[in-house]
Amino acid sequence: MKQKVSKIKSMTAFARQGIEKDWGSATWELRSVNSRYLETNFRLPEPFRYLEFNLRAKLRKKLQRGKIDCNLKIDTSIASTGALSLDNDLAYSLIKAHKEFQQIANSEQPADLTRLLNWPGVIKSAQVDGDKMEAELLIGLDESIEQLISMREREGDSLSEIIKQRLEGMSQQVELVRNQMPAIVQWQKDKILKRFEEVKLEFEEQRIEQEMVIIAQKIDVDEELDRLDTHIQEVGRLITKGGAVGRRLDFLMQELNREANTLGSKSINSKTTAASVELKVLIEQMREQIQNIE
Repeated sequence: MKQKVSKIKSMTAFARQGIEKDWGSATWELRSVNSRYLETNFRLPEPFRYLEFNLRAKLRKKLQRGKIDCNLKIDTSIASTGALSLDNDLAYSLIKAHKEFQQIANSEQPADLTRLLNWPGVIKSAQVDGDKMEAELLIGLDESIEQLISMREREGDSLSEIIKQRLEGMSQQVELVRNQMPAIVQWQKDKILKRFEEVKLEFEEQRIEQEMVIIAQKIDVDEELDRLDTHIQEVGRLITKGGAVGRRLDFLMQELNREANTLGSKSINSKTTAASVELKVLIEQMREQIQNIE
């Protein structure tokens, strides 16, 4: 038996499930939007308010994050509950009361049968099985939750593709900077030598090398590039792993942004500056999408 693969899920989704039974009809509606935690709100008919605790437990078992609005509408006006029956005892009592009233009033008037039939309780319909109705409503909720999860997964697939594209763009920028660094260091050395020549200063080769070591240390971004690579790989791993990883992804966006800022602050070249800016743009685009991931 194959194990079900977890997927990235969006927190934005909608589901509607209709129910048609002999007691009438019902409709479940579930709406889900972004939230830091799992929030559940219910709108239920008054006779079914007691179900709220059970419903909340069902949602918490299936969902990790998101603000969930759960709405139940029930219509029993079209119930098919069998043939109507007459409460004979009540009907005899009403007719007897009518005759006694005629005697007291000393007046003979035929009973208005239509009005008697409308007397509360004279006409009886088959009683709805409350336990059966509750069970069928809960089955409908389960189906609604599965619909909601399916939509969240479909949205999550789209978010995953967007994030993977941004990760690829970031990897390209990191590689660009790494390839440019030797040329940038050499460019800086040539620039210093040229200045010395312009002011006709005597210089020693050893002194120049010392200055270059200091400059190289100041502009060295190997650690930042390595950490960017590590974070990019971790984001990709979490996207592939799936499940409720939204908070961890959000934390990684903060770390990626920190490294991109440091890269920009150490930049002495327009190409590395542009790469830093592009990295921050890609990170922000990912962060916007990750805010919607469970």
